[in-house]
Amino acid sequence: EHIVAGSGSDELIDLVLRLFVGSGDEVISCIPTFAMIRFATEMCGGALVEVLRDENFAVNVDAVKTAIGKKTKIIYLANPNNPTGTIMPRQDILEILDTGLPVLVDEAYYEFSRETVAPLVSRYKNLMVLRTFSKWAGLAGLRIGYGIFPLKIADYLLRIKHPYNVNVVALVAVQESLKDIDYLLSRVKAINAERERLFGELKKLKWLKPFPSQANFILCSVLNGKASQLQQRLQDKGILVRYFNQPLLQDSIRISVGKSRDTDILIKTLQELGEEING
Repeated sequence: EHIVAGSGSDELIDLVLRLFVGSGDEVISCIPTFAMIRFATEMCGGALVEVLRDENFAVNVDAVKTAIGKKTKIIYLANPNNPTGTIMPRQDILEILDTGLPVLVDEAYYEFSRETVAPLVSRYKNLMVLRTFSKWAGLAGLRIGYGIFPLKIADYLLRIKHPYNVNVVALVAVQESLKDIDYLLSRVKAINAERERLFGELKKLKWLKPFPSQANFILCSVLNGKASQLQQRLQDKGILVRYFNQPLLQDSIRISVGKSRDTDILIKTLQELGEEING
């Protein structure tokens, strides 16, 4: 009764905002964060009120509360955050919930962090939690996610969503994934272990600053040179990373965690590029 499925959690973000946000209404988001919240807000005719995270990408709860105005309809929190991988302490989320405003907590990377507020949905009528099969189960291309909602909100979402919004192939893939959940979660455990090894190796590179992550990626600030140039040079060597150049993410790259041999190749390549960059 509390669960509503969607064609990826992106669709659920869109549906939730359609439910709460109208023309001129405001949505609070803590940037940098998942870009889909801006797109969905603008599609509803709303305005995104951006609250900057601190230098370690932690959410400033007092700043969020200060940003609340008469037009505020919902607060969006990604936890772990994308693209930083940072975790928001439960007590901070509870403090924001106590404002009484609807709070949408996006737990797309929950399986990697094991930190969740989903059990609190039955206690808080303003709490909504999103999950996805894209990350831990590898079903991104099939578009399948779900949300855990208070009963009244779930009922309204079921009224406004398309009746056949999840395709049959995705449903079959979910069923098979759940049958194989022990194996899939063992892969998550392996990714987490490799993430910690990758983080340790990246810290040895003086020209990069990696940030601790509870997701399946690591964000790094490029201290020497341009992130865009580094991304291109890695791509030329067959290594794909994403670079950012926006507030709080100037000259940053995000590295997805792969297999052990992927880490070895990446670190060796970065060491070589570092020698070139630093002379």
